[in-house]
Amino acid sequence: MDSNLQALEKRITELEIKASFAEDTVEQLNQVVVRQQEQIDRLVRELVELRNRATAAEPSESRTLRDELPPHY
Repeated sequence: MDSNLQALEKRITELEIKASFAEDTVEQLNQVVVRQQEQIDRLVRELVELRNRATAAEPSESRTLRDELPPHY
């Protein structure tokens, strides 16, 4: 009976150790996800800003293909 109790205590200890490592891994992964989301948010803001700049830089009047010819033609 004593050996069964020791075996059970050993199994519980091993499970507690595994649970602790799993909690650490989950926390590390959570931190990675948070950093990635912050990076995605920053990239989206930059993309919006670049689109706004591109739109502002476009000429307001429509151009023809002749306007696009290089000067040597």
